[in-house]
Amino acid sequence: MATKDDDINEGINEVTLLSSAFVRWGLGLFIFSLIIGYGPLVHFVHETLESRGGAPLENLALWLGCPTAMQIGALGMIAIGAVFGLLPADELEAETRDYAALWLCVGGLMAVFVTGYVGYYVLNTVWQTLLGTQPARENAWLLVYGISTGAYLIGVALAYFSILDLAHDEPKHS
Repeated sequence: MATKDDDINEGINEVTLLSSAFVRWGLGLFIFSLIIGYGPLVHFVHETLESRGGAPLENLALWLGCPTAMQIGALGMIAIGAVFGLLPADELEAETRDYAALWLCVGGLMAVFVTGYVGYYVLNTVWQTLLGTQPARENAWLLVYGISTGAYLIGVALAYFSILDLAHDEPKHS
């Protein structure tokens, strides 16, 4: 028995669904990154006002890097989704590479959050008890942060090549 949803989804193809997934995830991650950005900002403003010095601002770039990277990445996902949506998707099909691009972008940005917030606290606590050297701790944190960002970058590259392929595909005629 066909439902109303089946009739609606019948006219929607894979590329359109992929486009909406990129936009939905991008918007969600952008809003999330805006929300998480206030915590570090309020923390450092409070610390600066209390100490009346510049010491709390030394690591400000590290703290604000996570929300800012997520915001830029989320806007990139929205742009990718918009481009997929502009393609003449009537007879185009999404491939495995297209979905891999989506999930690498989503996973990469989520890993940026986990690395940027949770990872920073964990590395700060564990590393201080084990090795106690700040430069090595920050280098390890930046390496993991770079790997997280790299996953997003690979997703964007895959999406770019998919868009190129889809844009150059000849429509299939029956």
